[in-house]
Amino acid sequence: IMKLMKFIVSIAAVVALSVKLCFSACARAEYEVNGECCPMCAPGNHVYWDCSIDTSTTCVPCPASTYSDEPSSSSKCFSCSVCEQGLRVKRTCTRSADTVCEPLDGFYCIERNKESCRFTVRHSECSPGQYIIQAGTSSIDTVCADCTGDTYSDGSFSSCLPHTKCEDMGLTETNQGIYSSDTECGNPHTAVAIIALSIAVTLILSVFETEKYLNTFKDISMSANVQDEKLQWHNIRFIYEKIF
Repeated sequence: IMKLMKFIVSIAAVVALSVKLCFSACARAEYEVNGECCPMCAPGNHVYWDCSIDTSTTCVPCPASTYSDEPSSSSKCFSCSVCEQGLRVKRTCTRSADTVCEPLDGFYCIERNKESCRFTVRHSECSPGQYIIQAGTSSIDTVCADCTGDTYSDGSFSSCLPHTKCEDMGLTETNQGIYSSDTECGNPHTAVAIIALSIAVTLILSVFETEKYLNTFKDISMSANVQDEKLQWHNIRFIYEKIF
């Protein structure tokens, strides 16, 4: 019996509290002050005076560079956002809406607040030997892929290009193509001339080094001869002094 009585009392307390809340709760666009439900201020405004029994809430417009985008019971508006580095203004701030920022060209957004971008990162650049499989947008980064086979890209191409076939154009290959650069071609006569010039330069350098070596050897020999001649005169003078 005691348990039943406690259960009935508990139920009665819950019902009484629910009834009180139903009658005392303010509507969605209202806020409670000293037991009174005051109307909230409309977007673009803030509370100047709370309501009373005789008067309604007094609202005033948000000051410059501030906003309120929802019905509010606050006495202050929010400061307008500033578009930071990598961002530009898409829509300027008004009393009832914050600034909307969007990424600059070459950047993509990594964090958003409602419809506005807060932070950006610069698009990745594909390396030589890679091509752009998907160009970066304001919301995603650039996607790169490696060249394969007999193709190349300097990193800015949307697809890898086949290497040039020099023989198809009647030219001679002077530099083999790799993944990051195309084959380099030259006129056959030009190629022969380049080889001949390289050999001639090598020979000239060899002759120059040989002549330099010979001149050095000659200087050393002449120096030795001078020393020998001085030594002979010194010996003759010594003998002359001993005799006379």
